[in-house]
Amino acid sequence: MTAEKDPRRRQLRDIILDVSVERREVTLASGQKSDLYLDLRQTLMRPRGMKLAGQLALECLQKGTPVEAVGGMAVGAVPFVAAVLAAAADDERSRDLLGFFVRKQQKQHGLGRQIEGGFREGQTVALVEDTTTTGGSTLEALDIVEAAGGKVARVLCIVDRGEGAVEAFAQRGVALEPLFTRAELGV
Repeated sequence: MTAEKDPRRRQLRDIILDVSVERREVTLASGQKSDLYLDLRQTLMRPRGMKLAGQLALECLQKGTPVEAVGGMAVGAVPFVAAVLAAAADDERSRDLLGFFVRKQQKQHGLGRQIEGGFREGQTVALVEDTTTTGGSTLEALDIVEAAGGKVARVLCIVDRGEGAVEAFAQRGVALEPLFTRAELGV
């Protein structure tokens, strides 16, 4: 569905463009240089941005392969996971959806977990990320989840920068499902 046909998509796009787009040279997590920085935490840390992103992502999840949990790499995916779970709380079809996050390294105290929250072996899950470039962080989370016995069926992001993530996930047998592409944002 295009941004023009769903007013929530248009509203989320407007918030992203207003608070999350910066034109300056940065080094991305992938190591690539860019003159465009998309800081989706700025969108997700605003009530309306969080609500819209959560609702739209949940609707996307409800249309495809069913999943039992949604998660991603800490810390970037945590607000997006929270947004999806908040939307699920108000939707009868998704009230049992669980959330989790993946640590870069196994915790060295407590229970020593690398995956925290509502994850268990054998689950079918969706991984989420705010912005994808090459997909490296989420591919790392995918490896960790699969090693722990999870099945990654879906990968969602708010914005795909269009710099290799689609192809990287396709090589792993998973399609990337962006709410927006960089081209759709017009940046």
